[in-house]
Amino acid sequence: MGRKPIRRVPFRRRRKGLTNYRVRRALIVSRKPILVVRKTNTQIIAQIVKPEVKGDVVLAQATGRELRVKFGWPASGKNTPAAYLVGYLVGLRALKAGIKEAILYIGLHRPVKGSRVFAALKGALDAGLKVPHSPEILPSDDRIRGLHIVEYARSLREEDADRFSRQFSEYLRSGFNPEDLEKAFEETKRRIESAVELRAPTAETSGGEESLK
Repeated sequence: MGRKPIRRVPFRRRRKGLTNYRVRRALIVSRKPILVVRKTNTQIIAQIVKPEVKGDVVLAQATGRELRVKFGWPASGKNTPAAYLVGYLVGLRALKAGIKEAILYIGLHRPVKGSRVFAALKGALDAGLKVPHSPEILPSDDRIRGLHIVEYARSLREEDADRFSRQFSEYLRSGFNPEDLEKAFEETKRRIESAVELRAPTAETSGGEESLK
């Protein structure tokens, strides 16, 4: 009588598409802090974590929501410029906490060249954090500053004003012109630099200490 094949059930976090255990094991063996970048429907979240037996310890954190609430970012908390600023903020906070290097972990996200995950990495690198990477995967400076969004908004407004109003309705309701995105990016970046320079991050300013891993 034949035997049924044994079915191996993946770990819960692997089934949910949250954790790549093979990569995570290699990161833990390295004994270095880990830069974790996550995307949600509303924001980008970046953390510097240290794996411990009882669970990951969050050493620094930044979120897209925090950009809007604390630093006056008027645009989406999940676009490419926001991802860069989140990475920049978590990188500065990591350096403030004495962390000089980390290893990037993107979970089960596909490593797409120029994606928002790598925009966050670019922000952390520009903050001064050392993270192994290939320069080719990083988005261009124009995309980091949101020029692709500015050009699209300008073109759409000239060609189809109604569609422009619908597509950027959230921005317009708040009184923000998407064509001013590059200026808003530079202003928000300066606010981040000033804020981190004045005070060290705390659990309150970093938005909590629950690990995303």
